[in-house]
This record gives sequence, C-alpha cells and structure tokens, in this order.
Amino acid sequence: MAYDIVSVRSRFPALADGYAYLDGAAGTQVPASVIEAIATSYRSGICNVGGAFPASERTERIVAECRRAVADLVGGQPEGVIFGPNMTTLTYRMSQALAKQWGPHDEVVVSRLDHDANVRPWLQAAERARATVRWGEVDLQTGELPVSQYDTLITERVRLVAVTAASNLIGTRPDVAAIAKMAHAVGALVYVDGVHATAHGAVDVSALGADFYVTSAYKWAGPHVGALIADPALLEEVQPDKLAPASDAVPRRFEWGTSAFADLAGVAAAVEHLASLDNAATGTRRRRLLTSMLSAETHEQELFGVLLDGLGAMPNVTTYGAAARRAPTAYFNVAGHSPRSVATHLASQGVNVWDGDNYAYELAGALRLRSSGGAVRAGLVHYSDRSDVERLLEGVAMLAERARSMT
Repeated sequence: MAYDIVSVRSRFPALADGYAYLDGAAGTQVPASVIEAIATSYRSGICNVGGAFPASERTERIVAECRRAVADLVGGQPEGVIFGPNMTTLTYRMSQALAKQWGPHDEVVVSRLDHDANVRPWLQAAERARATVRWGEVDLQTGELPVSQYDTLITERVRLVAVTAASNLIGTRPDVAAIAKMAHAVGALVYVDGVHATAHGAVDVSALGADFYVTSAYKWAGPHVGALIADPALLEEVQPDKLAPASDAVPRRFEWGTSAFADLAGVAAAVEHLASLDNAATGTRRRRLLTSMLSAETHEQELFGVLLDGLGAMPNVTTYGAAARRAPTAYFNVAGHSPRSVATHLASQGVNVWDGDNYAYELAGALRLRSSGGAVRAGLVHYSDRSDVERLLEGVAMLAERARSMT
C-alpha cells in the first residue's frame, strides 16, 4: 500500500483554512478535481438530455460516465444506477413504488440502528398499505445489531428488510450479508443504506446481498447527489409514478425532473479521486477502487484507534458503541457539558464536529439521549490526519478536566 496522507490532503482546497474537519459523517469537503470537473462541464456548454445538438450530447456522455463510475464504486451495473438529489428522496420514491404491491398481510422489517431515512419512508409506506412493521433492536451495551433476532423477525410474510451497512451515529457495521441471506430465503427484498459505509471501505453490493443499495456522493468527496443501485432486471419489475411524457426506460423512469448534470460530472470525478488514493493502485477503475479504499480504510482505522483510546482514557467522558466492526465514527458526551457546548468549544479550538441525534432518531431514543440533546459526533474520513485527532482530544481534555475539578 502507498497511502500518502500529505498528498491526499493537498488535493482539498478547503483544508487550507486550518480547521480539523471531523464532521465528515455529515458531509465531506471536495478535492480540486471535483470542483474543476463541475466548472468544466459548465464552461463546455451543457443542457438537458435528448437533444439533437452537441451540448445535449455532452450531457448524455456526462450521465453515462457517471453511471459507470458509481457502478464501479459499488460493484453494480451502470444500467441499474439511479440518480436523485439525496438518499432520503430516493428512498421515499422507491418505498412508494414498492409499496404499491403490499397489503394488510405483508410485513416490513426495519432497524433501530438506522438513520431515519431508512426507517420513516418504510413505516409510512407500510402504514398506507396497512402492512405490519417489525423492528430489529440494537444491543445498547455493544452497539451491535444482533443477527440472531432476524431468525424470528423475518417470516414468510416479510416483503422487504431495510438495514444500514454502517451506523452514521456509532459506526456499527452489521452483518448485512447474513441478514440478506435470511431475507432472500423467504423471497423478501433487501434495501441497504450505504450512505455512511461507502466512504469507509470497498463495497460489493452482490456480496452484501443488497437488492437495493443507496449512497450519497457528498459523503465521499463528491457534490450533493444521491445514487440508488439495483439489478436492472429488478428495476424493470418496479413501476414508479412519473410524468406521462417522461422516459419509461430503466433507470431513467425513476429520475424525476431534470438532473443536476454538472454535479454528475463532479460525482464521476469524485470516484476517480477515490480510485487514486493509493499511489500503487493499478488496473481497471474497479480494481484501483478496491485497492485504494482498502488503504483508506486502514489509514482511518489507525486514526480511529488513537481517537477511541484517547477518549476512553479521559475521566468524565462517556462513549457510545463498541461493535467489533465499526466505521471511524465516535459518539460521546462530556459530563457537565451539553453536546452543543462541547461542539461550540471545539469549534473555538478549530475543530468541526456535530452534535445531536444526527437523524439516527430511533437509536438516539433507545440510548435515552434524544431529549437531552444527543451527544457529540466526530467522524474521520480519508483526508483526516493525526493532528486532527490530537487537536480534538486536546479540546475534549480541557472540558473533561473542568468537569473533574467541579466534582
């Protein structure tokens, strides 16, 4: 592996402001190559697709290349890549389309580990169809989503299982493949939220057993575009609502209105950026992605160990989640300080973190944190370095020491 963090960080103009951007779980900064790709598409002249002139043809090429790039990123097929403004919107669209076939005797399984965007759309769709909702519960001591419970949860009546590939709050990476195997055994579909997972390691939708896999480019150094990936043959069986003159072809029939075409050029550039993170990566873009994302994951996990050890050694600091496999995301509180006051203090020290429930509404409620403002979330990404982590730990230590002196 040849992971050069200095070189990686030099690609990001925003990092020149001197802040430690540990807010990546909510959205990353973008490299210069992504900014330039978006600007170049506008300079070149683009417009809507389907026209008989060069600008429209350029736009068609941008869309096609972006589908290929996203397919390479997750191991899917370009013809099965659907674009939308974000994961939440795409999930609402797909839930509405799939629920057309549900009825009172059907069941849907969701989990309390998930971001609400992979919970609420399914609950609301099930309510309209008068279907039953069943819940996968989190072991609050470990932060794990035990697979064994799905033996009971997944019955012959289950039509869909929705589960995250990584918790955006505590990082837990559940055994999606095992859950999917159980779901497929009864003919159920599996909808996987890959928004938090995609940024932190190589993805193979087939190995996961995901019938639908959804991700957002702004979590992995791209612009604000969402993508849903599925087998094109499966998408042929799904009929979404759409405008009468809109294309009925897959995947375009799922893409409502006009896409943000320049941003799609940025998404493709972001995939190329990820593929080049390891200087030794060679071969096809898919192979370079697998190599580079493994290197990035190794780098992130090393830093994550430093972060967790540092927080764990501090008095008056409580951390949440201890799963065996985790994305590099820490969720913690400091005694005597509200989550927002901790985030405000860290911002004064040049460290960006988030506070609250971060839309992991059910999990924050299960942890009994929702009513008290949640907790503080620090998320590492591939451009994070040790100085970012050390600055965070120094800032938290200041508050932890104050809390100790007051007791």
